[in-house]
Amino acid sequence: MAHKPVGSGSSFSVSGTSSQSDVIVKQSDTLRVVSVNSGCHVAIGTNPTATNTNYYVASGESVTLSIGPVKCQKVVGVTTGSTTIIDFPSGTGSPFEAGDTVQLTGISPSGINTNFAYVSSVDSSAGYDGYFSTRLTLDLDTSAQGEVTNSYGELREVFKVAGKTTGSSGTLYLHQVQVSGNA
Repeated sequence: MAHKPVGSGSSFSVSGTSSQSDVIVKQSDTLRVVSVNSGCHVAIGTNPTATNTNYYVASGESVTLSIGPVKCQKVVGVTTGSTTIIDFPSGTGSPFEAGDTVQLTGISPSGINTNFAYVSSVDSSAGYDGYFSTRLTLDLDTSAQGEVTNSYGELREVFKVAGKTTGSSGTLYLHQVQVSGNA
């Protein structure tokens, strides 16, 4: 099986208690995980905790794990407040569901952008100015950001990885990849 790296890789230290990676922006449907110095149980999600029942990666081994399809959508409107409302282009749907975690980029003022927010609701029947649209509500307080001067940006799914070793300590190396060839 061949794979092509997508974006930058990352790593984090793991021990006998669950620890988490930083936020990772989803750019591929596959994550390559390498465990160094100790076997490690791995969990992937919005805010995961690794336990002994999670996927196991042996020390010195690498695995490629499916992390599901990439979810990304253009943003054409933002309404600030105690929660943040995101409008998608007219006639488009939403790849996101309530509970997903997302990164918002490209919006001005820049304080509205975030690398980690929860989608609290999705409204597929939203209408404004006579056009059908999909509208999301993010659990993100942007009330102190002032007037939106550029509401065109991108919303993309993010995730974290948690690891827990079976030994004393180790390192998990993570890299999103595209896979080709036979498994």
